[in-house]
Amino acid sequence: MVMTLKARASFVVVCAALAAASSAVRADEVPLVTGRQWTESTEQVKKAYLIGIANIVQVERAYYASNAPTDAQSVLPRLSKGMQDQTIDSVREGLDRWYASHQDRLQRPVIETIWFEIAMPGLQKAR
Repeated sequence: MVMTLKARASFVVVCAALAAASSAVRADEVPLVTGRQWTESTEQVKKAYLIGIANIVQVERAYYASNAPTDAQSVLPRLSKGMQDQTIDSVREGLDRWYASHQDRLQRPVIETIWFEIAMPGLQKAR
């Protein structure tokens, strides 16, 4: 889907407004979902979290369209490439297995676990 210049400008305005409205929240206040929350969540909540991450990737792809950022500019192209053989269910199951076998690491953020335990191995396979 190619965004028109007008749509892209509108998207930027909306993002800027949201950023301005939430500027009172500092980076250290942004909550990270940890293994503790993951293991206490229902399957539906887990899927919703993973769909949210997938949506972020899709929004960036649509925004940049044919002018995608390089690996140095964004982690999302690498995340996308490393996850290309995964489904929402395979990621959910992989995270469930990882946290079940690492009960002492429940404080680890889920996004970190996705990156190091799923995306990075996927990138190694893609090479």
